[in-house]
Amino acid sequence: MVDTPFRPTGSRPHVVVIGSGFGGLFAVNKLKKADVDVTLIDRTNHHLFQPLLYQVATGLLSSGEIAPATRQILKGQSNVHVVKGEVRDIDVDNKTVDTELGTFTRRYHYDYLIIAAGAGQSYFGNDHFAEFAPGMKTIDDALEIRARIVGAFERAELCDDPEELKRLLTFAIVGGGPTGVELAGQVAEMAHRTLQGEYSHIDPASARILLIEGAPQILPPFGKRLGKNAQKQLEKLGVTCKLNSMVTNVDEHGITFKSTVDGTEETVPAFCKIWSAGVQASPLGKLVADQCGVEVDRAGRVPVRDDLTIDDNHEIFIVGDMMSYNRLPGVAQVAIQGGEYAADTIIDHIDNQTPPAARPAFSYFDKGSMATVSKFSAVVKLGKVEVTGFFGWVLWLAVHLMFIVGFRNRFIAAGNWGLNVLSPNRWQLATTRQQMHARTGLRKLARISDDDLIETHDNSPFNLHEAKKHTG
Repeated sequence: MVDTPFRPTGSRPHVVVIGSGFGGLFAVNKLKKADVDVTLIDRTNHHLFQPLLYQVATGLLSSGEIAPATRQILKGQSNVHVVKGEVRDIDVDNKTVDTELGTFTRRYHYDYLIIAAGAGQSYFGNDHFAEFAPGMKTIDDALEIRARIVGAFERAELCDDPEELKRLLTFAIVGGGPTGVELAGQVAEMAHRTLQGEYSHIDPASARILLIEGAPQILPPFGKRLGKNAQKQLEKLGVTCKLNSMVTNVDEHGITFKSTVDGTEETVPAFCKIWSAGVQASPLGKLVADQCGVEVDRAGRVPVRDDLTIDDNHEIFIVGDMMSYNRLPGVAQVAIQGGEYAADTIIDHIDNQTPPAARPAFSYFDKGSMATVSKFSAVVKLGKVEVTGFFGWVLWLAVHLMFIVGFRNRFIAAGNWGLNVLSPNRWQLATTRQQMHARTGLRKLARISDDDLIETHDNSPFNLHEAKKHTG
């Protein structure tokens, strides 16, 4: 690590932003005309519209439409420096951030720090479930899930064993929140509409789709009426909702869940399992919280003051899924408004020397919640107003289209949604072996090339001698 921390030349304040999600990106945009230098650090090279990942997983959209390159988005913003790298350390006392990308390391000094690194999937202490039931928080996750969904039908086409066929055509989705509901609806539409007539020996509509939720209803934050409406729509599509059910085991062969009402346990053989229950904040939150003398909650979120800072460290802002404040949910609007608030607070402090005690408290404006169940059907909650069915679906389309970054991506997404209304086909269902096997690390030999190299599933070349040691 370089001993002398890097900072832009000149005397302007240096704002370091960690994370290029909604919170980080909107904070950087807000600082566009400010008299500051901004360094945006993220482990990926793209801004991800996470609420639409399930559409990548089910072939409605391509990854590029919901994950444009960060450098392209910020190309016209002259005061920002984009860095791809993993944040390895944050030193609160010395105001530095250490990053790593391969063999390249660098230390950045900050005057202000906005941490918006988001959250990952939580398996509630059962991290070994991840091998068999991937979550959906990244592009890699979505592409792997697509490969598993399509792979189940491809294997079923070749299967002669009735019991194994039943297992291959059983899809278990854990978590009845918006992601689980939307994913279950799309898998059902694929089975009953998209894939009809594409297979010679199986009927895709015979697929069994389970949505497993620990609460007494799906979509608990939406209220009983909308939850029941969404459940009714899913059941019309052929989805079975297992409520009051806690997952106790996931393995290669299937999934086991236990009733919270009577304690009965059920094991369902299933080839494709998907996890959409629970989130865990980035470990960077705990790293900073420990140095500031505060405790994170069970989900790893950092308790923040009214100005979204930690304890007496008024130059460090925590926004989005990483913060614990007034029981706000981990949704895009909380991250967007938090990122913009942090940027405005920094600008005000620089321009007016406003003391921390005089900062206005962060106030969240709830713009509502929504989830699409299937084509022409969605549930929307806007304060006390509840909208369902076709009009809810139109509202869902309009809002999500607005938040896709870039005119081209909006145009393509709108076109794909329009074509899906007119045609059962989905044009993004290509899969690869790498997507299918990446998580489990199956690096079986594909072939031995003429130059004594082994070609593996991730296309990494290995020396033949080394490969033989691993394969015997």
